[in-house]
Amino acid sequence: MAATPTITVLAFDYGLKTIGAAVGQSLTQTANPLAEIKANDGVPANWQQIEKLLQEWQPDLCVVGLPLNMDGSPSEMCTRAEKFARRLNGRFGVKVETMDERLSSFEARGDIIERSGSRDFKQQGVDSLSAKIILESWFNQQ
Repeated sequence: MAATPTITVLAFDYGLKTIGAAVGQSLTQTANPLAEIKANDGVPANWQQIEKLLQEWQPDLCVVGLPLNMDGSPSEMCTRAEKFARRLNGRFGVKVETMDERLSSFEARGDIIERSGSRDFKQQGVDSLSAKIILESWFNQQ
């Protein structure tokens, strides 16, 4: 049996004001949060930040969190997250998948409170921590 090649994956937690980012690789199935990307009504304020991440990490795939409702139905934000995923693909030619991200932000906030005792989530990078959780969940489902 041939060994499965190790792949590098960038994940994004799409948001209207901030887009969280994380990078990981399939060998260890772990991820690390990266700098958050400012957004204006869901559009990256600076697409060059995303381009730099893609150049630096050379991902085989990008994963964009899909904010489904708790019952699994698409939320209003799903359409916008899917559009962001299509823009990533169209602009940079990277392979993009979407991933159910229900509760990732809730889990990230819990991790921050547990780790630091702080509820200052913006200071702690909650969106990139959410992207890390989305990516590790994606690895677990592969």
